[in-house]
Amino acid sequence: MHHSDSRPACIAHKFGGSSLADAACIRHVAELVRARPETRQIVVVSAMRGVTDALLDCADAAAHGHANWRKPFDALRRRHLDTARELLGAAAGPSCEWIEGRFGELAETINAIAVLRGASHGIAEALSGNGEIWSAHLLHACLRMLGANYALLDAREVLVVRHEELGAAVDWDATRQRFDAWRGEHAQDRIVVTGYVARDEQGRDTVLGRNGSDFSGAIFAALSGSEELHIWTDVDGVLSADPRVEPEAVTLAAMSYDEACELAYFGAKVIHPQTMAPAIARNLPIHIRNTFRPEHPGTRIDASGDANGPVKGITLAHDLALLEVEGTGMLGVPGTAERVFAALRAARVSVAMISQSSSEHSISCVVKSADADRARAAVEGAFARELASGQINAVHVARDISVLAAVGDRMAGTPGVAARLFDALARSHINIRAIAQGASERNISVAIARDQATVALRAAHAAFWLSPRTISVGLIGPGKVGAALLDQISTAAPRLRRDAGLDLRLRAILSTKYLLADEKDLGSSWRDRDADFVDNDIDGFMKHLIAAHLPHTVILDCSGSDAVAAQYPQWLAAGIHVITPNKQAGAGPIERYRAIRSAAAAGGARFRYEATVGAGLPIIQTLRDLLDTGDELVAVEGIFSGTLAWLFNRYDGSAAFSDLIREAHALGYTEPDPRDDLSGVDVARKLVILAREAGRELSLADVTVENLVPAALQGAGREQFMERLDELDEPMRERVETAKANGRVLRYVASLDRDGHARVGLVELPRTHAFANLRLTDNVVQFTTRRYCDNPLVVQGPGAGPDVTAAGVFADLLRVAASLGARV
Repeated sequence: MHHSDSRPACIAHKFGGSSLADAACIRHVAELVRARPETRQIVVVSAMRGVTDALLDCADAAAHGHANWRKPFDALRRRHLDTARELLGAAAGPSCEWIEGRFGELAETINAIAVLRGASHGIAEALSGNGEIWSAHLLHACLRMLGANYALLDAREVLVVRHEELGAAVDWDATRQRFDAWRGEHAQDRIVVTGYVARDEQGRDTVLGRNGSDFSGAIFAALSGSEELHIWTDVDGVLSADPRVEPEAVTLAAMSYDEACELAYFGAKVIHPQTMAPAIARNLPIHIRNTFRPEHPGTRIDASGDANGPVKGITLAHDLALLEVEGTGMLGVPGTAERVFAALRAARVSVAMISQSSSEHSISCVVKSADADRARAAVEGAFARELASGQINAVHVARDISVLAAVGDRMAGTPGVAARLFDALARSHINIRAIAQGASERNISVAIARDQATVALRAAHAAFWLSPRTISVGLIGPGKVGAALLDQISTAAPRLRRDAGLDLRLRAILSTKYLLADEKDLGSSWRDRDADFVDNDIDGFMKHLIAAHLPHTVILDCSGSDAVAAQYPQWLAAGIHVITPNKQAGAGPIERYRAIRSAAAAGGARFRYEATVGAGLPIIQTLRDLLDTGDELVAVEGIFSGTLAWLFNRYDGSAAFSDLIREAHALGYTEPDPRDDLSGVDVARKLVILAREAGRELSLADVTVENLVPAALQGAGREQFMERLDELDEPMRERVETAKANGRVLRYVASLDRDGHARVGLVELPRTHAFANLRLTDNVVQFTTRRYCDNPLVVQGPGAGPDVTAAGVFADLLRVAASLGARV
C-alpha cells in the first residue's frame, strides 16, 4: 500500500471490559480514538466490565427455575441506563429508550428459559453477547455527541463462524462478502464494531468463546486491511511475569508471535494464540497497550520480536499432576513412549509436558490434575502385561504440581541460559521433578511442587531481569550507628547503581520495638514509614528479607545484642551475608565463633566486622591483608578506646580524674554508665577479635584486664557511682605522679605478645612513644610482624562516633558486593 502522507491508512483497535468499565472510561476511550492520526479506523469493543458473566449468571439462574435472576438483571439494566445518562447528559433520551427496548426483549428471552426450565447451550451463549451490543451503542453515541462521524456495525450482520473442536472458525468467504456489502452502504472511514458476537452458518446468533473480543479485533483488522492491531487493556503491555506473584515484573518492549503463543500456552495472560491467527496469517503487528496510559508504547508482537535478552517471559501453570512410568523393561525397547502417548490420546488426556531420561528407564509427563486418575488407568491398561511381569515397576502419579516455563526465541543461540535458570532454582532450594526443553529451544519447562511455585518464579525472574548485583538489605538496630549507615547508603545508592551496577534494596529494618518492611525498597524515607509495632520479631524480619528471592541477601547488625549474634550461624549457613559492628560474635564464646566461621565457609556467605575494632579505621582489613600475603603476626599493641584515650591524653594530675570523667560524660564521650568504659572489658573484646583474626584461639577469660573502677564501686548503682566518683582520684593521682617521676606518661593499652599473653590496662610509656602523642580521641594499633619487625605498621585515626563506625560497616558492605561481582 502506498499513501501520499506518512499516516497509516487503517488501524484496528480493540478495547477490553476494564477500559469501558463506566461512563468516565467510555468518554476517555472516545477522546482517545477520536484524537488518533490514522485516516481509517476500526474500534472493536468488549462489554462493560463484568457484564458477560452477569448475563450468563442470569441465564443459569433462570434455567434452574429460580426467579432470583430478576435482581441482577435489573441491576444490569440500571447500570446501562445510568451510564447513558452520565455519558450523554441531555442527549441521553434516544439511547435510554433504545436500552429499555433491548432489555425488554432480553427479559422475554430469559423468562422463556425460566418457563422451559432450561435453554440450549447456544441460546445462553448468544444471550451472553448482549453486553457488547450495549457498550458499542454507548461508545458510538458518545463519539457522535463529540461530533465525530463513526458508523456502528453489529458484527452479527457480517461475521459468519462455525464451531469446531478447537473453537470458532471464521467462514472467511461469506464474511468478506457481507463485510464488503456493508461497507458499500456505509461511507464513514471510522467504524465502531461489537466484539465477541457473530452468527453461525444457520444464521443463529452466537459468540466467539472466551477471549472472543480479542479474536473479533484480529478478524476485523484482517477484513479492513488494517496495518496494525492495538489491543487496549489496563496494563502497560505484556509483562515478564505475573505481577501479583513477582512485583519486579517488567513490561516488554517487543516479542515475537512464537514467544507470545508459547507463553500463552503455559497460562500467561498475553493474548490467545487463536486470536493471533488472523494477524499472523497477514503478518499484522499487534500492540498491547494501556488505555489509561496511552502515552506508553506498550508491547509490540510481530514476526521477529526484538533482540533484548534470551528470556522474554516466565510463567506458571498450576493444577497439574506428574505421571511417571518406570521400569528396567523399557530399556532399549522401541515404541514405549508412543504407547504411553497413544494410551493417553485414546483417553482424551492432553499432555502439557514430556520428559524422558536418556537411559529410557523412565518417562514422565505432566497432565491436568483432573485427568490424573484417568491418565494412570489408561497407561496401566496399556502396559498391563509389562506390569504383571515386572518389566515396568509402577505408574506413579504426583499431585499438586506446577510447571514453570521460561520462554524466549533467543534462548537457543545464547549459551548458559539453562545453567542460569537451574542455578537460580538451586540457590532457592527448589526441588525439580522433571525438565523439558522444546526442540525449538524456545522454552525450558520444569515441573515443581505447587507450594514452591512462587519462590521458583521469583528466583528465576531475578536471574534474568535483575542485576546479578541486586542485594536485599536488612538492618537490625536503627540507633545512632544504624541510622547514620542508612543515610550513607541512601545517599550513595544512585551513584552505585549507575557506576557499579550495584542495586542495594533496603527491604527491612528491625528495632527492639518495631519492624519496618517494604516489598521493593524503604529508601531514604524509612523514618516517615508506618511500622508494625512488634517486639523484636526477628522471624518476621527474616521471612520478609528472603521472600523476594533477590540474588543476594545481607544483614547489617548494628544492635550490639548477644541474642542476635547467636543467629549468625544459621543465617550464614543459609547463604546470607552478615556485616556488623557488634562485638558479641567476634569476642563471644569460642564455640559460637567457630560455628560462625564454619557456617560461613559452608554456606558460601561472607561474615565481615571491620567496624568492631577502631570503627571505620582499616584495622582488620590491614591485618587480613598481611596474613593473606603470607606475613606472620608477632605482636599487637593498641589504644582501642576513644574515651580512655581522651581521659589519659588530658590527665596529668593538675585536675582531678573525677572532674575529667564528668566532663567526658557531659560531652557524650563515655557510655551512659562510664564504668562500661573504665572497666576495660570493651577494649579486651577488641583485642580478642584481633587475636582470633590472626588465628589465635583466645577467649575473653584469657585476657588480663585492669579495671579502673575500685572494687567498692563496681557493684553500686549508676547514680551512686557518679556521686562517689571522687574515690577514683587518690589512687589515680599516685599512678600519674610515679609515671611523671620516671619521665613517662600513662596510657590505657591493649597488648598481645609473642607468647600469646593478652593484657589490657594502664602502662607507663616514654613521652616519645607514638601512643603518647595522639590526637585527643584517636585510636591506634601497631602490628609487629615478620616483615614489619623493626618498624611496626601503625594504623591511627578517629576510632569512635556514629559516622565513622557506619562508614566502616558500609565499606564492608561494598567489599561483599565486590566479591559478588560489583564494580566498586
